[in-house]
Amino acid sequence: MSKVKVLFRMLTLVKPLAGFMVLAATLGTLGFLTAQFIPILGGYAVLTGLGIEKGITFKNVVILLLLFAVLRAIFRFSEQRTNHYIAFTLLAIIRDRVFKALRHLCPAKLEGRDKGDLISLITSDVELLEVFYAHTISPICIAVVTEAIMCIYIGSFHPLLGSVALIAFLIVGAVLPVIISKRSGTLGDDLRKEAGALSAHMLESIRGLDETLQYHGGEKRLNEITDKTKELSEKQGVLNRLTGTNMALANTFIWVSDLMMLGTCLALYNSGKVGFDGLIIPMIALMSSFGPVTALSALGTTLQSTVASGARVLSVIDEVPETEDISGKEEVSFTGAKAVNVTFGYGSAEVLKDVFVNVGKDEIVGIVGPSGCGKSTLLKLFMRFWKTGKGNVDVSGIDINDINTDNLRDMESYMTQETQLFKDTIANNIRIGKLDATDEEVMEACKKASIHDLIMTLPKGYDTEVGELGSTLSGGEKQRIGLARAFLHDAPFMLLDEPTSSLDSLNEAVILKALKESAKDRTVLLVSHRPSTMCIAGRTLSMDGGRVS
Repeated sequence: MSKVKVLFRMLTLVKPLAGFMVLAATLGTLGFLTAQFIPILGGYAVLTGLGIEKGITFKNVVILLLLFAVLRAIFRFSEQRTNHYIAFTLLAIIRDRVFKALRHLCPAKLEGRDKGDLISLITSDVELLEVFYAHTISPICIAVVTEAIMCIYIGSFHPLLGSVALIAFLIVGAVLPVIISKRSGTLGDDLRKEAGALSAHMLESIRGLDETLQYHGGEKRLNEITDKTKELSEKQGVLNRLTGTNMALANTFIWVSDLMMLGTCLALYNSGKVGFDGLIIPMIALMSSFGPVTALSALGTTLQSTVASGARVLSVIDEVPETEDISGKEEVSFTGAKAVNVTFGYGSAEVLKDVFVNVGKDEIVGIVGPSGCGKSTLLKLFMRFWKTGKGNVDVSGIDINDINTDNLRDMESYMTQETQLFKDTIANNIRIGKLDATDEEVMEACKKASIHDLIMTLPKGYDTEVGELGSTLSGGEKQRIGLARAFLHDAPFMLLDEPTSSLDSLNEAVILKALKESAKDRTVLLVSHRPSTMCIAGRTLSMDGGRVS
């Protein structure tokens, strides 16, 4: 997406707050005008002291000076408050849209996505947009209106003076930012990408700290972090130098413009085309009027990172999910499931080839096979996380693409190989399987998963915090919590991916017994590489090379 398109898309997000944006621009314009006319009134005071009457008394000048000083503060405060209200409200809206997009994109479109880069996008990229909404849109509107009024006012003394002011404002507020923006090229995009890469590397380093220490990789890892930080700092340094150059050029041209105005005023005064007031007031007016365009002169560099961040955020919002949510279909009750001649691959790598699996109601079907043969992929297709390449997946004799997404999720319980735990209590982590579950239902699910007794030995029982990513629990304990979730969901069709891989023989036996008992009114599709786990399966299918036999 081009920078112009990104800016346009970002502008469309302001539409719900257009009224506040107009208010902010109006307040900002009035604020700058009151500030600019304070020195102009000082000029009129000088003229009055020299005995040059311009229709305003010294007393009125003093009153207006005091009034404008107070109004300037009121307008400035109100404009800043309104702009930041707009910015932070829009950031909340954007964050909401980003999280909604991520929910729709997962899990298929996020499986291979760098988590550190995603965190950088959600936090720093979204935060950078505040610069655009609070310090870009309104200042541009303010500059256009304010400087147009000042050009008209200065031009009232002589059209040539108004033209000089207009040229000066255009160069500082428009020409310089465009030149600097072109000079910076893709620097803003590179900066945001490298910031995301550094965040990802840091997150990976923190999570792999134990392995790094174990195998003496600390120095290598530190050097990698140092190199990435150095590269990022160098690009930021280039951007900072461009910003400095931009401001230096802007200030230089402001000084040149003041000299041009002085020369033009003197020439017009000496030729008798303007009076002494036409010599003094336009000079003062121009010198006090560069505030709005000076704010714009820095946009050539600051907008680079902002537009890059906007593009990254919009790319997530615009990305099409692998599977869309389905609604509006008739509700379906579970009577069995099957995969019919299913072929599927990740990109060009084919994983499943003409797979046929039929799972009857209240039946336990096991699937065994080596790692990478497509067992987990098959379960994901039953969950409709991905679309099949060829063939179709049916539940209750209906293609899952014709079943409401909520209906399908209610019929299926899915336990992955790695149980994801959140920084919350054990009870709340299990209650994810059924948000309105009672304490008794949670406990019953934990008993089936053979973890209730362990939980009761903890000081806070079910209210014990599991830590970030379940760091306070062992792999087997995490796995049993995942099983408890599946039991609590109480769906008629359970899809279990290696549910006992981290369990000892005793706990495995208890859980398998619970699974077998629950299969009296529940269908189970069980994936495992452990022969002991398959002892409860009524039928066992073998998968190898993407085929089932």
